[in-house]
Amino acid sequence: MIIAEIAQAHDGSLGILHSYIDALAQTGVDAIKFQTHIAEAESSIYEPFRVKFSYVDATRYDYWKRMEFTLEQWVGIKQHCDAVGVEFMSSPFSNAAVDILEEVGVKRYKIGSGEVTNTLLLEKIVRTGKPVIVSSGMSNLEELDTAINYLKQHNIDITLLQCTTAYPTQPTQWGLNAMDVLRQRYGLPVGFSDHSGNIFACLAATALGAAVVEFHAVFDQLMFGPDAKASIDIKHIPQMITGIRQIRQSLDTPVNKDDIEAFAPVKKMFEKSLCVNKRLPQGHILQFDDLDAKKPAGYGIDARDFPNVLGRALSKDLERWDFLSDDTLRLLVSTDVV
Repeated sequence: MIIAEIAQAHDGSLGILHSYIDALAQTGVDAIKFQTHIAEAESSIYEPFRVKFSYVDATRYDYWKRMEFTLEQWVGIKQHCDAVGVEFMSSPFSNAAVDILEEVGVKRYKIGSGEVTNTLLLEKIVRTGKPVIVSSGMSNLEELDTAINYLKQHNIDITLLQCTTAYPTQPTQWGLNAMDVLRQRYGLPVGFSDHSGNIFACLAATALGAAVVEFHAVFDQLMFGPDAKASIDIKHIPQMITGIRQIRQSLDTPVNKDDIEAFAPVKKMFEKSLCVNKRLPQGHILQFDDLDAKKPAGYGIDARDFPNVLGRALSKDLERWDFLSDDTLRLLVSTDVV
C-alpha cells in the first residue's frame, strides 16, 4: 500500500488541499493521508514552541488553528478522494478529531508516533473497531510493547511502520534494519514511514519487504511548512511508484534458479564449443595455449571439458578455428612427442 501524506502542505488553504488530491491521484498512490487538528482539543498554553512560528502565525497554536477544517469541509475532502479513486486517511490528534473522522467515514486510522503513549486516544480508536497503522518514530520498544499489546487485546488489525522523527531524515537515520526487528518482535505487517525528501528510502524499504510505504508529498520543497524539506516533490512520485510496484512484483514472484528450461535455446546459442586457435598437424599434443572456444555449444566438445583434451594427440590435421570432437583426438601413445 502506497500512502502519500499531505499533512500541512496545504498551509490551511482548502483550495490548495483539493489541488493536492487531484495531483496525487494521478501519480498512482493508493491513499492520501491528512492530519486532523483541532487546536483547542489538542493544545494548551503550556505547549512548547508557543513562539512566533511564521510570517502568518504568532504562535504554534495559531498555526494549528489555521490548519483546521470544519466537519462539512472534511466531508467534501473525503468525497473528493472517493471521486478520484484513492482512499481517504487521516491521523487524529485528539478524541474530538476521531469524532469528526467517524462522521466523515474514515476506513482506518493512522496513529502518529507522538500518540503511541496516548492510551486515551488509543481507546477512542479501539472503540471504532477499525484497522490502525501505527508509526513508531518517537517510541522506544517498551512504549511500543504497551501500545501494541493494548491494541492486540482488543483484536484490532495493526500495521506497524518504522519511522524516524527527523526532518529531513538522513540515510544514517532511516533505520531500515528496524523493520525486521519490529516484524520479529510483534509478528505484524511492517512498513516504512519516510521523511527523507527523496525517492530512495521507500524503494529500499520495499525491497526489504515493507507492506506499506508512506511519504510526505509537496508541490515544491521550497514551499513553507514544517514538512516541506522532508517531502517528495510530486513530479518525482510517479517514478518512485513505478519502482515500488516493480520491486513488489519481483518479491511476489520468486525465481527458481534451477529452472532454466525457458532459456535452453538461448543458452545453446551463447555457450561455446572447443576449437583450436592455430593450424595444427596430425599427432600434435594439445596444450592449453592451443585452445579457444566459439559459439555455439554442441559442435563437439564443450568448453567446460577442456581439461579432458589436454595432453591428447590430434588424429588429423586441423585448420585454425576448427572445432574439436572425439573423432579428432586419440589417446597419447609412447611414440608421441610432447
